[in-house]
Order: sequence, then C-alpha cells, then structure tokens
Amino acid sequence: MESRGEAQPMVVEGRAPDPREAHSASEFIALLGVLKEASGLTYRELAQRAEAVGDVLPRSTIANMLGRTSVPREELLAAFVRACGCGPTEVADWLAVRKELAVHGRRAGEGGGEASGTARDEAAGRSPGQSDELSSEPPTVPFPEPSPARRRRSRTVLAAVVSLAVLAAGAVTVVLLVRDDDRPESRRATGPVAGRTVQIRSMHSGFCLSEERGSDSGRLYQVSCEEETIPSFSLKPLDGGAWRIVTDHPDYDLGCTGVWDGMRDAGAGLQDQGCGKRGDAEVFLIESVGRPVEGYRIQPAHTRLCVGAEGNGKERGAKMVQTSCDGADRGNLFSFDPVAADAADG
Repeated sequence: MESRGEAQPMVVEGRAPDPREAHSASEFIALLGVLKEASGLTYRELAQRAEAVGDVLPRSTIANMLGRTSVPREELLAAFVRACGCGPTEVADWLAVRKELAVHGRRAGEGGGEASGTARDEAAGRSPGQSDELSSEPPTVPFPEPSPARRRRSRTVLAAVVSLAVLAAGAVTVVLLVRDDDRPESRRATGPVAGRTVQIRSMHSGFCLSEERGSDSGRLYQVSCEEETIPSFSLKPLDGGAWRIVTDHPDYDLGCTGVWDGMRDAGAGLQDQGCGKRGDAEVFLIESVGRPVEGYRIQPAHTRLCVGAEGNGKERGAKMVQTSCDGADRGNLFSFDPVAADAADG
C-alpha cells in the first residue's frame, strides 16, 4: 500500500452528518450521500482528492457505493470520507459504525428489521452481497444516483428515474459501439489513461476481459465486448512507469488484477483479488507495439512475460494467462477502450 500524503483540508465545515445517527445499512448509505453533498465535490473531484493521498476511489465506485443497500468495505469507506474532507477522528467514527452494522445488521437502539449476512461474507475475505429488493425502510434523505456505467449493476432501483436512466445509458452505449467498421478486432488500439474506466480488449480476438458471472474465483476470460463485462477496470500509475489494474466488482467492491498466487510459470492464470496479496504479480508494465500502434503489451512485473489468451485462442471463454512475449503477435496485444459513461461527471 502506498503511503498517504498529508491530510487534506476540511471542506465539510461542520455540515457533515454524524454516522452514529444511522441504525441500519440503508440509513448509513443515506448519510454517506449527505456527506457527499455537504462536501460540495463532484465524483471527479472526490476521485482526484483520493488519488492525491494514495487512495483508490474511481468515480464509478462512488456512484455504485451510494446506490447500494449494504455497507461498503472498510478501505472504500475510509477513502471516501477522507476525500469528502473528514479528519482522522471522523473517519474512525464512520468505520466504527460501519463495523457494528457489518457484524450485527442493525445498531443498538433499533430492533428487528434488516438481516445481514455481511459478517459471513467478510470472514470469507469478500465484501457483502447486495439485496435484490428495496429496503423496507426508505432513506431519510435522497442520495445520488449511480452513474450510467454502473446502473445495471446496482441492486437498489429508484423506480421514478430508472426508465430515463436506462434510455440515457443505452444511447451512450450505442455511440460508443457504433463504428465505421463494427468488428471489434478491427478497431484501433487505445492506450492506458490513469483513472479512466475501460474495457480491456484483445486485438487478436476482439473479445474483452471479464470474470465469469456468478463465480467468486476471480479468474479472467475473454467474452463479447457488447456483454456487461465484470468487473469494471481502471488504471492507476505506479512508480517506474508501471501500472496497477484496479477492479470494481458489483458484489466484491475494489480489488486488483494479478497473476494467480503470484506464480511465475507461463500458463498461470490472471485473477482479480484483493489488492496487496501478490506483490509485483499485481503490477504491470504496459508498452505500445508497432508504428502506428498495433496494440499494447501487458507484462506482469514479476516475470516480464505477457498477458494473452490461453493457447493464443480466439474463441469466447478462453482463459487469460501469462505467456511468452515472442514476436509482435496480436494475441498478446490489447486496447484500453474507454467506457463512454465514465466521461460524465457526478
């Protein structure tokens, strides 16, 4: 974990809500929405403030967090409240309330109601699952809508606005996907940009990286880019020109892409997992190939091998592994296609 810089100045100025007023997960999320409004900052500004002190807080992650009904992971919550301008004491208060809700489902002083499996989820090393229905207790205050890029993944639906939101997201998606040549493998390669939400597309097959829906293995495969690929990916620059591929899963929150168990052998799979578990095996070098650029090699820093489809396969469902970098084969080349809705600010 990178060391954080000095604390940022307070921006809430006494208008921050007290997290101890929350007695349920839905009330806790509603208060986070109030905190965001009190800060006066946009999603983009919050993401920039977090990055300045070494936190990872993509804009789409903020929107997803404020649109769910379960408490967020500790590291995500701490990054968010710090970015909103809270100091160490306030951050500790938010984390303490979050822990009580995660373990007991409700805080003392309120009975019954919202059952929680969060403690079991956290014991397994993953963040809590999300409810498929609205909480029986409506939030006491309105909270911001998730961005179009994450709206399909949010399990909390506000019926009054969902129709317009789906139409807007659909229009953005059509603009992104309609090209002069609609074959994904024929599109030009786009390079890495810090903080941008992207789909990672193979120049060889035209497919995009994704986990298997419903699986908790974190293994990465190649699937159609028109599908709802999970998790969402963004890129964080590190020292020495290296990159971290940050993941934001609709069920498991923030994590990092890396080589399975830090293995050094060719054929070892790519896996999304919690950050900081595999050292240099979740640090990547990304370099362009060709003039004009044909694509970008992704090399795990601990081996300097290349990421590619198993057996150089072009079929849907091929596993992503680390393999030889010999030659300039398009099987080892990728594009970091921006998700159009990520350009919208909160």
